[in-house]
Amino acid sequence: MTAKAPFTMKGLDHVVLRIRDLEKMRAFYCDVLGCTVEDHDTDLGLFQVRAGAQLIDLVPIDGKIGSGGGPPPGNDGHNMDHFAIQIEPYDDDAIRDYLGACGVELGETRIRGGAEGEGPAIYIKDPEGNTVELKGPADPTYDVFAGQPFEKVRESVG
Repeated sequence: MTAKAPFTMKGLDHVVLRIRDLEKMRAFYCDVLGCTVEDHDTDLGLFQVRAGAQLIDLVPIDGKIGSGGGPPPGNDGHNMDHFAIQIEPYDDDAIRDYLGACGVELGETRIRGGAEGEGPAIYIKDPEGNTVELKGPADPTYDVFAGQPFEKVRESVG
């Protein structure tokens, strides 16, 4: 293909999650992670929260939009592998203490690639089992191609 696209990518706009329990998911994304409510359309079955400049759409499976996507998310399948939310600052101890106190299932902390480069990240689960990566700022001293290990890897808690 030789033609150039008539547009450029600016970044992630929104993620849509098909969900079972709107109140648990709203509480997790707003009360625990700090998203803010953007919109709620009960006719469509859409609850939208803002995560920085981007949006996360929570779509109950019994609503107009959510009912068209097949079976609900569960242990045997999900609607996506994971999505990442950029956060700053990245203080691993403070993040783990806070999320642990909120009852959030914590994964390990590792250096991961992202839109701005390699940097620290922790994977967590939302109440319906979706994997959310909390991605810290890029660390220019880490060279993924040199194979340098991240000196601080924390195992899952619980």
